[in-house]
Amino acid sequence: MSKTIRAVLLLAALAGATTAPAQTADPTAGRRLAASLCVECHRIDADTPARDAESKAPSFVELARMPSTNELAIKVFLRTSHAKMPNLILTADETDSIAAYIVGLAKK
Repeated sequence: MSKTIRAVLLLAALAGATTAPAQTADPTAGRRLAASLCVECHRIDADTPARDAESKAPSFVELARMPSTNELAIKVFLRTSHAKMPNLILTADETDSIAAYIVGLAKK
């Protein structure tokens, strides 16, 4: 095997071995984001009602207690456009933090 091919294979192996930076799920940051982005339509916790009293959007506590709710489901939902929701553009960390916040509400 030539030195060039070995070098290319070594670089490819090293590139595959590197990991992406760890994303952080911070429920406290998720609550802050929910209070600024979601509270217009959603009740974001037991003490914070939606600003739009006529909104039919489910509360975050209701969402958290649904059997199908987990962090992955919330992340996928937040990355998908929905007709009745604004098209939020969130970073991966923001999405992770909101998901962690909502899942954490199931325990309360």
